[in-house]
Amino acid sequence: MNRLVKTAVLTAIALIAAGTFRAQAQHTLAVTAGYGYTTSRLYPKQETKTIWGAYSGGLSWRYYSLPRFVGCIGVDVEWMQRGFSYAPYASMYENKADYKYYTRRLNAIMVPLVWQPHFYLFRNHLRVYIEAAVTFSYNFASTFDNQETGTSGKYTFKTVRDNRFGFGLAGGGGIDFLIKQFEIGVRVRYDFGYADILRNRNKYYDNGLDQSANYGENPFWNSPLRSPLDNLTISLKFGFRFNKEGFKEWTVKKKPREKGSQTFKYTGAAPVATK
Repeated sequence: MNRLVKTAVLTAIALIAAGTFRAQAQHTLAVTAGYGYTTSRLYPKQETKTIWGAYSGGLSWRYYSLPRFVGCIGVDVEWMQRGFSYAPYASMYENKADYKYYTRRLNAIMVPLVWQPHFYLFRNHLRVYIEAAVTFSYNFASTFDNQETGTSGKYTFKTVRDNRFGFGLAGGGGIDFLIKQFEIGVRVRYDFGYADILRNRNKYYDNGLDQSANYGENPFWNSPLRSPLDNLTISLKFGFRFNKEGFKEWTVKKKPREKGSQTFKYTGAAPVATK
C-alpha cells in the first residue's frame, strides 16, 4: 500500500509538471470546500446510520487539452472527514430510537486521479461535466464516541487492528461558470471505498484481548470481515485559469461561406457568362 500511495503522488507531480509546460492548452488551479455525509458498509451487516457534517477542503488541478469535447485529466489533494456509526447491541432494544451507537470520525488526506468529460454552453462561459476517479487516502487522526459505555476521546491507531491507507473509486459531476480567467463551480462526488478501515479477523488474531482492555475505544468482539468507508460530498470551487485565451480554436473566427463567383444572364440568344 505504501508503494501505491508513493506511485499516486509521483504520478500527480508528473502530471502537474507536464501540464505546466503546455501553455497552448488550458489548465486551472482551484481551491475547494465541501460538506456531506460519511458511512460504512460493514460486513457482516450491522445496524448503521449515516453521519452528516463531514467536511472537506483542498486543492484541485485540471489540464484541458486542445480538443474541446474529449475531456480533461486532473489531480486533487483534499483533507476529508470520514467515519461510521453503528449500534453494537441493536437486538437488545425494541425501538430504534433507543439504540446506542458507537461512532468513529477520521481525518484523512485523499488524492483522487480524475478523468473529466465535459461540454460547454453559453459561448464557452458554462462548463458541464461528469467525472470518474481512482482515489488513494491516508488516515492520520481519529476520535471515538461510545454511547454504550459513555466514553469518548482520541482513538489509538494500532498496526494489528487499523488500516491507515485506503483506496477506492469515485464518481460525480458538476458545473463551472467561466468569468474571464476565473472559475466558480459546484461539484457533487461520491467516494466508494474498497479498503477496510479495520483489519479482518483473519489478520487480527488478538482482537478479543484488545476488546476486553479497550472496550470503550474498540467495541468489536470480532473484527468485521469488511469495513470500507463511503462519502458523499457537495463542494464549492473557486479557480484560476493560467492562460488568458484558453483553447486556441475559440479565438479563430470562422471564414465566411464562399458564394458563387459566376452568374448567368439569359437573353433571347445563348446565355453569356459574366463575372
